[in-house]
Amino acid sequence: MTAVDAPPRRRRLSGLPGFYAVVMRTAVQTQFQYRTANYLYMVGMIAEPVIYLVVWSAVAQAQGGSVQGITAGEFAAYYIVWTLVRNMNIVFTPYGWEERIRQGELSGLLVRPVHPIHYDLAYFAGWKFVVILLWLPIAAVLSLVFRPTFDVRGVEVLVFVAAIWGAYLIRSMLLWALGMVTFWTTRVSALYELYFTAELLLSGRLLPLVLLPAWAATIADWTPFQYTFGYPIEVLAGDLTTGQLWTGLALQAVWIAAGALLVAVVWRFGIRRYSAVGN
Repeated sequence: MTAVDAPPRRRRLSGLPGFYAVVMRTAVQTQFQYRTANYLYMVGMIAEPVIYLVVWSAVAQAQGGSVQGITAGEFAAYYIVWTLVRNMNIVFTPYGWEERIRQGELSGLLVRPVHPIHYDLAYFAGWKFVVILLWLPIAAVLSLVFRPTFDVRGVEVLVFVAAIWGAYLIRSMLLWALGMVTFWTTRVSALYELYFTAELLLSGRLLPLVLLPAWAATIADWTPFQYTFGYPIEVLAGDLTTGQLWTGLALQAVWIAAGALLVAVVWRFGIRRYSAVGN
């Protein structure tokens, strides 16, 4: 049976969903071929959370066992979940955009029948399944060493699964929009460093958000950063109410939509400039 003779339902499913399925499957197969390199990369990333964990655990012990109500075991839980959330937040960066435009790769992406963002979203999403599988033994070892304190409900596991993918989509949209600044300048690194600094301080990546000064916490509430790190970590390692769990998911959806709109606007004007200049 040819594609023309295929049933209408099959033709529909072979469109964008089919594209995602193929690219994600390709990513899984590719990354499993480089599983040793992936594993070494993930192990190398453990240094950052372990440093945070050791520091805050020492502070907690020095202050009688807790810091603003967070015990050493709760810090351990926070930073162990952090390791998965951090790896889920690896997306296509502005540095990749510089290379993509300089080497003419974008021109090849433009002749494909789908928007280039779908390739990046699908490929990195497929990679995440490998990341999750490789993360499990790392989490087991860290748990044996640092003795985390978890009190997890079924609804928290369900929300966490959704929240880590929501974090991935928010960060993908933000960095895709930032990367498109290269349509106007090849010096996007300074803006990326500014973004990274703000994210580090306001997202919950450096320390739990409850430890921020009141003024910084207020700023964080009005940014998308906490929904890429702090919120998904707190879902599993914190003590959020059921209302806070679902409100967080709703706000993630808002930021995903806002990010998608930002990408669409910047792309519309940026691609005009790219086409006019040529490459």
